[in-house]
Amino acid sequence: MGETDVAETRRRIAAHLVGRERELELALAAVAAGRDLVLEGPPGTSKTTTLKAITEEWGIPLLFVEGNADLTPAKLVGHHNPARVLREDYSADNFVAGPLVQAMRQGGFLYIEEFNRAPEDTLNTLLTAMADRAIEVPRVGVIEAQPTFRVIASMNPFDNVGTTRLSTSVADRLNRIVVGYQDAESERGIVALRTGLLGPLAVRIIPDAVAVTRATREHPDVRQGSSVRGAIDCALVAHELFALRGFDESTAAPSDEIYQATLFDAMLVSLSGRIHLDEAAETTPERVLREIWEDHFILEPARAEPG
Repeated sequence: MGETDVAETRRRIAAHLVGRERELELALAAVAAGRDLVLEGPPGTSKTTTLKAITEEWGIPLLFVEGNADLTPAKLVGHHNPARVLREDYSADNFVAGPLVQAMRQGGFLYIEEFNRAPEDTLNTLLTAMADRAIEVPRVGVIEAQPTFRVIASMNPFDNVGTTRLSTSVADRLNRIVVGYQDAESERGIVALRTGLLGPLAVRIIPDAVAVTRATREHPDVRQGSSVRGAIDCALVAHELFALRGFDESTAAPSDEIYQATLFDAMLVSLSGRIHLDEAAETTPERVLREIWEDHFILEPARAEPG
């Protein structure tokens, strides 16, 4: 793909992504150069969204695979249909292609989420596909990849339970991009875009939902905080709660006391299941959220007061 085509792809995709210009540029450069890639970052940081945008723009498939202990080499590569084997013996015709073979034949991206949760022998199955752009399947023959075939992996650096360390051979064949959380302004833009909320109440809800969600990532008792998805849900739930409690854009604005109490209820619903506490922390998600709520609505405004 030419430099002009890649630049045009970047321009079109960037119009639909908020706060991901640099990561998009790096990912495009890697895949346009024919390289395989691992995206390392917490959930909710637009990794999948970026890949969907690239493959849709190029008109190629994106095949998803979840990395876990059940992902065997046979599930990744494919298998022969047992019923047809009994009737017809082994042949290329009764081979059921797995996602790796499908991606190679179709020239798509094979996207393996939670890459480091897959067994090592399964990951090693990818070595020949990445190195030679071809694999040999017994009783089927050599499968050669189309030029646009790529292996794309994602990993969560905060999650080390049930994960395996990538072998040097696998890691050596992957380029790596670290994808962190967006800045506060970008997250506010994402929440506004994804929720579609408008009006004076939304103008108040969205920055608060983003602020308390971002605070979950910095709390000392939290091992992994919520992604921007928590802020999106917090804003939506809060907006519905205000309507249920008799406040909408056509009525008078709620008092500060009612507003803050309602937002706390929305925080409990949307964030309590999304934060993962440190194993040594003697607290609960509800207590952590209460501390964040108090810090945001009581302590911070008090610090900002003059005098």
